[in-house]
This record gives sequence, structure tokens and C-alpha cells, in this order.
Amino acid sequence: MELLLGCGNSRSRLVSWADHEGEWKELTTLDIDPETGCDIVHDLNELPWPLPDAQFDEVHAYDVLEHIGTQGDWQAFFAHFDEIYRILKPGGFLVITTPAWDGRWAWGDPGHRRTIQGESLSYLDRETYAQVGRTAMTDYRKFFKCDFATISGDTEGERHGFVLQKR
Repeated sequence: MELLLGCGNSRSRLVSWADHEGEWKELTTLDIDPETGCDIVHDLNELPWPLPDAQFDEVHAYDVLEHIGTQGDWQAFFAHFDEIYRILKPGGFLVITTPAWDGRWAWGDPGHRRTIQGESLSYLDRETYAQVGRTAMTDYRKFFKCDFATISGDTEGERHGFVLQKR
């Protein structure tokens, strides 16, 4: 099963950053706007999300995560990724696109509340914390549950794309 967060009016699958190409197998859609025809209407800022634990093989979030939380609110950042971790099956994939931090749409869209880049996502990888104490990274390990491995990360024009895997 796949989940498309913040689907809007599109059901397109972006495969340029995804490990698995092809059509959706069993898609569930979620959006804040009931007019999109989504399966689940929900505001992603409201936790917990109305989804069962370990249900999805893949969670896709195309240009949506920058709309939730706020820049500098580390509690919300980790809470949102903990929710994604909770609903993913072990070994499941998270496929993300976000505006590049230096792109015109990072802050040009009035609904964007934060930027997310590769360095932000490195905080979700517990193996990265071997560097804590030797770098400027803040140690948040005791404040979140998730542990993702970065499978790929790329920048294409004004958009970042990432694939993470639940450990």
C-alpha cells in the first residue's frame, strides 16, 4: 500500500527519485481540502494522524512537508517524521520532494512554513549521530523515535528530492 500525503488534485507518481517505478498498487490519498476527492481529509498539523500503525509500504509527500510545522520548531519536525515512521511498515520507503531552500518558491509561497533539505533529514538517521560532539549538530536523539536511512537525495532545478527507508 502507498499513501500520498497532501495529494491536492494530482494523483501523479513522481518516480525520478523513487526506488520503485510504475503505477500505484493500492493508493490511499490524504489532504486537508475535501474538494480534492481524497480518501482521508485531515490537517497534518493535528497529531496523531488517523492512520493505523505500520500500514504503508511507501509514503509519498510531494511539496507538502514545508507546509506543516514552522521553521525552528524542532518538536513539530520530529513529531511529523515520527508519525510517518509509525505508519510505515518496517523497511518501508518515504519519498519526499520540497522546494530547494534557495529556490524562489521556498518562501515565495505564502503557505510555506519551513524549509527541509538534506542536512535537515540527516537528523532522522541515528547512524549520523556518531558525529555528535565533533560537529555543530545539536543532539536531539532522546526526543524522537524514528530512524531512517537516506537511500537517495538529489536536487533538480528548484526542487529537492529524497528517498528514505525506515530502519
